[in-house]
Amino acid sequence: MWENLASVMEGEIVRLEPLARHHEKGLFEAARDERIWRWMHYDASESGERFHAWFEDALAASSAGTEAAFATVDAGTGEPAGSTRYLALRPEHQALEIGWTWLAPAYWQTGANVEAKLLMLEHAFERLECLRVEFKTDAGNERSRAALVALPAQFEGTFRKHMLVRGGERRDSAYYSIIDDEWPEVRDNLRRRIDAIRKEEAR
Repeated sequence: MWENLASVMEGEIVRLEPLARHHEKGLFEAARDERIWRWMHYDASESGERFHAWFEDALAASSAGTEAAFATVDAGTGEPAGSTRYLALRPEHQALEIGWTWLAPAYWQTGANVEAKLLMLEHAFERLECLRVEFKTDAGNERSRAALVALPAQFEGTFRKHMLVRGGERRDSAYYSIIDDEWPEVRDNLRRRIDAIRKEEAR
């Protein structure tokens, strides 16, 4: 099952495609707003070289099988809108993490992130048969933390001084998870939220 970790996932708002070299140019254009990278390990919007380093790292991790990186693509236009990954893969424990998620600001509040999470969680729980999916974010990133609570994912605690990021800044990481018992409720909630977004757009 886990050999199909990096599969195309089709939605109505976004499509998740395994990251490939042809995505680089479009993703660089999508990634140039510094607000995207405020809470990431480093700012890949600073230059083409910085973004290329991020992109090469993502491809290398996917190629090595330690992560599975995706381009988040606008389902209507085919244009790259952002990226996300499966990481911290633990098939022996039927668990993984979803992270390194970002979207161009034009896609914030559009349902793109909600549908991407639905697609990734469906794949994890229903095809990979995961028992646990986890998330971590900078403890100061209130926007990300609110989005995780809205899934809803369960807050599990804060790892203090967990990382050094952006040239030595200390980061506390807030951990969240969803387990297989909770997945049906989470799935139904995400579907309701997407339906509500579509109805609002149709007005």
